[in-house]
Amino acid sequence: MKEKKVISHIVNWLENYLAESTTKGFVIGISGGIDSAVTSVLGAETGMPILCVEMPIHQSSSQMQRARSHINWLKESYKNVSSVEAELTPLFDSFISLMPKGERKENTELALINTRARIRMTTLYYFAQLNNYLVLGTGNKVEDFGIGFFTKYGDGGVDLSPIADLKKTEVFLLGKHLGIITKILSAPPTDGLWNDDKTDEQQIGATYPELEWAMEFTGDDKKISKREKAVLEIYKKMRNTNMHKMKEIPICIIPNNLK
Repeated sequence: MKEKKVISHIVNWLENYLAESTTKGFVIGISGGIDSAVTSVLGAETGMPILCVEMPIHQSSSQMQRARSHINWLKESYKNVSSVEAELTPLFDSFISLMPKGERKENTELALINTRARIRMTTLYYFAQLNNYLVLGTGNKVEDFGIGFFTKYGDGGVDLSPIADLKKTEVFLLGKHLGIITKILSAPPTDGLWNDDKTDEQQIGATYPELEWAMEFTGDDKKISKREKAVLEIYKKMRNTNMHKMKEIPICIIPNNLK
């Protein structure tokens, strides 16, 4: 991959989109992971105002330290970067106290995990509205168009997606080229939604390179290894389960003769 040219292409795309939208800048959630780190630098490269928002909800100290270290590095490197911390743990806990629990513990847990992402989305749009900014998405190609590994109307609720045509390994390549701090480059990818700091690989059951292989696989599945078959099954199952996230909202079209 030609990292320098890809970076230039994305930055130009962001500049043009912002100009056509008549908005004034960008807002982005910083998690301490590679996707938000790379996307925030690309936004900063436009020279337009970009607001980095920390939104901890029972967050692990390691994630918070990485997020703050990245923001500090970003602000030292770019004069157009500002930041704010929105401590959302009390809001999340209040929500829990108001909501009934489901009959199955795992359903309640998953509902609350997705609620974290949706609270953060609402927070980003609050700051976007205050400043007339656009919300930058941080999803990559594997998550957004491969297995649907995001929360519908959570981290999937954005105005534009600068890195959604890049595979995870390509995002890491850009990160190295952009000088992203080592702590983020070496950290196992995680969505930061679980109290036990569960990694993406632990949730999915496969690594991103494995998933990228599955996305591109067109061969005979009878000629692949046992592990490759397992990865292919994981990929297909997640893709089928989450396809509703990756499609446009279904619209019931009313025939003209009924109107």
